[in-house]
Amino acid sequence: MTASPPILAFNGDGLLPAGDYVLTLAELQDSLLVNGPAGKAEIPGWDMGWRMHLVENLGVLCRQLWQVGISEICVDGSFVEDKSHPNDIDGYFECDLQYLASGHLERDLNLIDPHKVWTWDPSARRACRGFTRRQLPMWHVYRVELYPHVGQLSGLQDKHGNELEFPSAFRLTRGHSLRKGIVKIGGER
Repeated sequence: MTASPPILAFNGDGLLPAGDYVLTLAELQDSLLVNGPAGKAEIPGWDMGWRMHLVENLGVLCRQLWQVGISEICVDGSFVEDKSHPNDIDGYFECDLQYLASGHLERDLNLIDPHKVWTWDPSARRACRGFTRRQLPMWHVYRVELYPHVGQLSGLQDKHGNELEFPSAFRLTRGHSLRKGIVKIGGER
């Protein structure tokens, strides 16, 4: 694994600077994304405890993915921005189309997860007080949403209206299409 640049600060737009940051879960816990810029004093209300909780939950789901052979896991969303209290962690993982389409991926993951949260079926989404969008079961339990990527489009568009695959969509902000960095989870199994 090649070393990635250290995360030293958010850019002027409050985003993780453009690039791919390969971090283990332990490195993520010790990073700017949990601890805040130069300590939490620079951003009022920086919720280090909540961010740590999100990373711990992300760790649960990453370890489940690793158990079924998935190793490419990327996260972003408001978690990689200077938002003091992000709602969740968004992410995607790369997997084999046949493994996903056959239902075996979902089955294998739900054999591991005690809450049986692994599904991307829109009918499984439930409302949550205070949120306009209905959420997947994994969000309700872990406040993390990880989507399988097999080369399909994400449903997100660039500033020209072109639908993007997850790797491209995750490197742009919604609405303004500003470039931002993502975190690739690596190193631990």
